[in-house]
Amino acid sequence: MDSFSALIRTASHEQHVEANSSTFMSDMLGGRLGVDAYARYTEQLWFVYEALEAGAERLASDPVAGPFIRPELFRGASLERDLAHLRGSDWRAGAAALPATRAYTARIEECARTWPAGYVAHHYTRYLGDLSGGQVLRDTAEKTWGFAKKGDGVRFYVFEEISNPAAFKRVYRSLLDEIRADDLEKQRMVAECKRAFASNIEILHALGEEFSVPA
Repeated sequence: MDSFSALIRTASHEQHVEANSSTFMSDMLGGRLGVDAYARYTEQLWFVYEALEAGAERLASDPVAGPFIRPELFRGASLERDLAHLRGSDWRAGAAALPATRAYTARIEECARTWPAGYVAHHYTRYLGDLSGGQVLRDTAEKTWGFAKKGDGVRFYVFEEISNPAAFKRVYRSLLDEIRADDLEKQRMVAECKRAFASNIEILHALGEEFSVPA
């Protein structure tokens, strides 16, 4: 029988592929978008991680979510530094969440308040994804817009406190396998993980409409 970490990974595989092949992401990775599009995407991520990390302190002692609250993963400060570099020190004044982002963050906040296992599904979807595939976007951003390697503008993708990402991901997946949840709860978590991916895809689609490349 597959482990829970393998099950949740397999269940969301198609959506993972869909997110990476969205028009917006494809255009950004292909160098066809300007830095404004990258900044807007970074801004949406800031709203998402603000929601994820606002509930972290309260959940740190929770028996289900607590083991996943790892400060070395936190991205909020890095995103703020990137946005200051991209948009200037007053970037907060113009920051605006897309409707899809508002819906996503509202769901994260709801899970953080009422359903720790659901929060873990969102935590897994974002943090492990950025620790893995996010590195491709960092490399593209450095080459396309001339950011310093692992410097301001791409610090979101640089996990300075995680020296061995592969080992960290193995530990994270072992935590998923050991999570205090019965089979029904795990099924609900898989569904929530798929919902999280769908929310991310909706944000990418909205960004694709905002930053379309002429045919």
